[in-house]
Amino acid sequence: MIWYPYQQMKNMNAPYEIIRAEGPYLYTKDAKLLDSISSWWSVIYGYHQPQITAAICQQAEKFSHIMLGGLTHKPVEELSEKLAAWLPGDLDYCFFSDSGSVAVEVALKMALQYYVNRGENNRCTVLALEHAYHGDTFKTMSVGDDEDYHFILQVYGKNPYVVHIPTEIAALEKAFAQYGSELNAFIVEPLLQGAGGMRMYDIAFLQRARELCDEYGVLLIFDEVATGFGRTGHRFVADVVLPDILVLGKGLTGGHIGHAVTAANKKVFAAFYDDAPEKALMHGPTFMGNPLACAAAKASIELYDQLDVTARARHMEEIATRELAGFTDPRIREIRIMGGCACIEVYDEKTLAGYQQFAYARGVFARPFLTCLYSMAPYILTDEELIHIYAVMKEWFVNYGG
Repeated sequence: MIWYPYQQMKNMNAPYEIIRAEGPYLYTKDAKLLDSISSWWSVIYGYHQPQITAAICQQAEKFSHIMLGGLTHKPVEELSEKLAAWLPGDLDYCFFSDSGSVAVEVALKMALQYYVNRGENNRCTVLALEHAYHGDTFKTMSVGDDEDYHFILQVYGKNPYVVHIPTEIAALEKAFAQYGSELNAFIVEPLLQGAGGMRMYDIAFLQRARELCDEYGVLLIFDEVATGFGRTGHRFVADVVLPDILVLGKGLTGGHIGHAVTAANKKVFAAFYDDAPEKALMHGPTFMGNPLACAAAKASIELYDQLDVTARARHMEEIATRELAGFTDPRIREIRIMGGCACIEVYDEKTLAGYQQFAYARGVFARPFLTCLYSMAPYILTDEELIHIYAVMKEWFVNYGG
């Protein structure tokens, strides 16, 4: 029996069985569905993308996996070189893993050990945002702040090593003044908090965070697993405000295979580069640097530039702004739009009950969560396809919403 994610198995609706996927479409035995959420925001170029698929198949003809313990291979070397040249600043040191959650775990472990290696064992606290979501592994849950996902940790009581703040500069400054000497890292989903409710905030907050991290000697971590590859209208928010550690996943491989990277700057890497074996980063996921995933990621990065995805994301923002302009309903709390993401937040999640089935009947796959009805569609959608997604959203409120 399959144990499905984020579901009460006893009373869940039967999932739709997909028999084929091509471009932005999912196919069941009786429906053709526009995927409005890119398979949890990862399939940014659509399904069965020819260049990425070919890269995976060509690599599979040679070998599908080689461990990185004592071995190496060209796909991981070429991807590392590509990322070092492509990413901003000196984020040149790539530690690979197989999922975004694990990559965040690695980032948090790096930050703690960075100070331990320097003899600063008092820096045990992480600063994070309210409503944060960084994954479902245990350390990522501890820096998260969403009771819908992380309520299980309540059995441990309040974590003394994590401080959560709102995205307000005054709160940021107060936190650094109070905890600055204890902090090893400030971790954020920059500009757009995804699973925590598609919350959006201003770049000025991150700019001030960079200044304070420099002032207090704290590492700044950007979790761009969801926000990277154009979702905010920037290639990466790291292009605008440079972190010390950058975490990427999801769109890294165009969503074709699991892979993630934790990219650190030279300052961080230098703290581990030593004759002493105990200063090494003792971490090593079995499938880190998987050759198939590396081949897919290299093709995905090339596609990003070829398709000018940043410009496309900004165009999608213009379409969403136009299509949702002036749209109101007493059940709607707020409409938020940024880059390739558009969210209609309602007051009561019951308002969205039944929307998935409603959208299915109109040729759209959607998966509202909590009080959020949103679109984070593949970049390859035509304008007409994107407009159709927003039309279905609006029709729900006009004629059908509970």
